[in-house]
Amino acid sequence: MILGMIVGTVVSTQKADDIDGARYMLVQKCDQHGATKDEYHVALDQVGAGVGEMIFMSGGSPNRQTPRTFDKPIDASILGIIDLIDESGEVVYSKQEG
Repeated sequence: MILGMIVGTVVSTQKADDIDGARYMLVQKCDQHGATKDEYHVALDQVGAGVGEMIFMSGGSPNRQTPRTFDKPIDASILGIIDLIDESGEVVYSKQEG
């Protein structure tokens, strides 16, 4: 799984994925504290994530194995919105605190 922050929406009227209602987000990779890195991905949003939220996503061919994406040309999918990260008994990220 890859941690990232949603930094924008990607709009494309011409697509080859054939997924009805597909919504794509621009994701900037980050660490467990929310500090961003200089790496971006375009990911299919499967959970309704919004700009400013920390998410976890999957990259690579396993993304073509969900019921919605089976055999589709999808390389990255947002699979969850992170509420809290506890590292060694200490909260290092909380959605409530930003």
